[in-house]
Amino acid sequence: MAITTEMLTPREAARMLGISYPTIKQWILTGKLKSAPTVGGHHRIAASNLKPYLANDKSKPAAESRERFRRVSGRNQIAGKVVSVRIEGLLAQIVLSIDGGHITSIITADAARELGLKKGDTAAALIKSTDVMIERIDE
Repeated sequence: MAITTEMLTPREAARMLGISYPTIKQWILTGKLKSAPTVGGHHRIAASNLKPYLANDKSKPAAESRERFRRVSGRNQIAGKVVSVRIEGLLAQIVLSIDGGHITSIITADAARELGLKKGDTAAALIKSTDVMIERIDE
């Protein structure tokens, strides 16, 4: 009786890890993540090869873990600190500092009030196409 291992496509593995498809392809091509080639030249990844990455992620504090990313459909999520919240009329401007740079998002004033963001809070920019959403990250 043969033992079968669950094999994942790079997209499936990327979703499980909460990383982008280009990142997982880079990991495969540089040898950071072992894959098996198919007859057609595609990559398949054994689910067991992801265990160290998932275990490492679970050991991180909630604000740094990618576990919460797996609960949101958008994969381009960047955590940072709120440096500015400006609410005027129906709109709000939220500015996050991320690795020395800034990301600005314009959201509704109601959404900003519901999030209750203030300077110094940790939040994530969820980037989908040309839109940037803000997610509150409680510490």
